[in-house]
Amino acid sequence: MSTIRMRAPEWLLRLGLGVMYLYSGIDIVRHPDAWSWAIRQLPDVIEAIPKAIGVEIFLKGQGIVEIIFAAVFLLWFMPRALVRIVAFLSALEMLAITLLVGVDAVTFRDIGLIGASLALSLIAGRRY
Repeated sequence: MSTIRMRAPEWLLRLGLGVMYLYSGIDIVRHPDAWSWAIRQLPDVIEAIPKAIGVEIFLKGQGIVEIIFAAVFLLWFMPRALVRIVAFLSALEMLAITLLVGVDAVTFRDIGLIGASLALSLIAGRRY
């Protein structure tokens, strides 16, 4: 089986996650006030972090991290070891959102993103 065919699932996952993070990251940086709802739902202990540095700065930082995740997923020359690490961090981020914000009408989306991120983490660890 050719290497290109074997890597097709990896690139589909990278493309899907990368576009998702690019979209949300840019939107968070451009419109942090539109994302403040997510901070208000955090438990009090964790909510102290954005309050200490300011919600807008915290959210813009989150947006920048998401843009970095997107770059790692979308840029073909990124080392696969880095893709694997970022995919695992993506799964942890989605799990944290699910646990900290709670179950709501979009939890199904987060579960799918956890699965996609974990799958990419495993696939990126393979040697061809």
